Parts: sequence; structure tokens; C-alpha cells
Amino acid sequence: MPLATDTAAPDFKPIAPDAAGAPLYRVVKRALLQAIEAGRYPAGGALPSEAELSAALGVSIGTLRHAVDELVAEHILVRRQGRGTYVAMHNTDRFLFQFFHVERSDGLREAPKVELVAFERVRAEPDVAAVLGIKAGDPAIQVDNRLLLQGRAVIHDRLTLPAPLFKGLTEKRFKDRPSTIYHLYQTEFGITVTRAQERARAVAADRNAARILGVPQGMPMMQVQRTALTFGDKPVEHRLSTINTTQHDYVHLLSRPA
Repeated sequence: MPLATDTAAPDFKPIAPDAAGAPLYRVVKRALLQAIEAGRYPAGGALPSEAELSAALGVSIGTLRHAVDELVAEHILVRRQGRGTYVAMHNTDRFLFQFFHVERSDGLREAPKVELVAFERVRAEPDVAAVLGIKAGDPAIQVDNRLLLQGRAVIHDRLTLPAPLFKGLTEKRFKDRPSTIYHLYQTEFGITVTRAQERARAVAADRNAARILGVPQGMPMMQVQRTALTFGDKPVEHRLSTINTTQHDYVHLLSRPA
């Protein structure tokens, strides 16, 4: 439910325009992000009204809307007609739209069925540790998943998570999650994946991928290395996806920044 308090928006203080050092709407955007990151407005929670926020921050409604528009475009916030502005939740629709780019060659797009293959506690390998911003040998959680599309194993995902960020995560808790993996991060550990960086290349299926996907070892595959980022571009997950593109494509919609 939207927050309703006697004070307009107590989590925010007026912004001095001459002290901003940046376009005013960007300073407003930063203030909103800081409040969300600090947990004052949790996933699924409503922000104060535009009138309350603009009054508390000392900016015009137009400036506030400009900041909110960018956060909506970045999937941090979501507007609900007639109800207000909410902190976006990770769900299947958002996963498909923002983070999952594999579809059948004829354009059929669907959420994959995810099968857990392995869950173990490991020491971070040097290359993965460098990506996650931790030390080689630091404790990590490694998860292997098999993703099925149209009943066929298409993707092998290997996830590596910094263990200190996911205290209490067990195989059962991971396997029994009610929604997507990123929803689990957000609701159980307060970690919101805001965006991801990806690198793709062609590889030959190694023994492990061949076993998990049921393909010949050495078969040409596509490999995507993803680093999932939270607020402040802090890395929270390394994911190595090996994809059988015999009947599926990797499709990504590119657009010019607004």
C-alpha cells in the first residue's frame, strides 16, 4: 500500500540547486536511488506521492518526473495507473524482458524450465573472483542449472555468488524459491539486480556442458559471460551460460538512450 504519513517525505531533504554540481533531475534521481538502496522503500513498496516528494526535495513536479522517468526506464521503479509509483519487483515477466534473451529460431519466446544440477560451496577461482571484486579463494556458492525450452535442454548456467552476500542460502532454499532467481536475491537477501554486463563468444562444448545438455563433446556452442550488478554497479553474481544454438538464437533489442 502507498505510504501515508503526516510528514510529506521524511526520508528526503531539500536539494540546493546551486550545490547540485549536475543537472537537478540527476541529483533527484540519486536521492531516490539512495533511499531505495538503503532499504527505506523495499521491493514492491510504494514511494510517497509526487507532490510529497517534490515538496520534500524542494524541486518542481517536472524535475521529479524526469528523474522518475529514468528510473522507470531502468526498471528500478514502476508506475501503476491510479495507484502511484512502486519499487519494481523481479518476476518472470521482468526476467524475460530484461535478462533472458534466448528464443527459438522461429521467434517463439517463453520462460525456461530450470533444473538444479548441482549446488556447492567452493573457493572462488581467480578469474571469477576478479569479476566479482573478491579475492581468489574467498568463499563462494556455485550453482549449476539446466534450462529447458520446449522440453529440450538448451542452456547450461553456472552461477557463482560471493558467499558473504548470501548468508543462509541453502540448496533447499534455492531449489524451493517461488519465483525467479533474481526475485530470490531481492526478497530474501535484499539484493536487487539492476542491470548486467555480458560478453559472448563461440566455444566448443566441454565435457561438463556436453553431459548436462546431452550433446557431443566439442560441439560448437555459444557462451555468454554475465556479471549481474546491483546499485552502484556492485557485482553480485557471475554467470557463465553455455547455449545450444542449433534451434535457438540469442536475441537482444538495442535502443538508443533517451
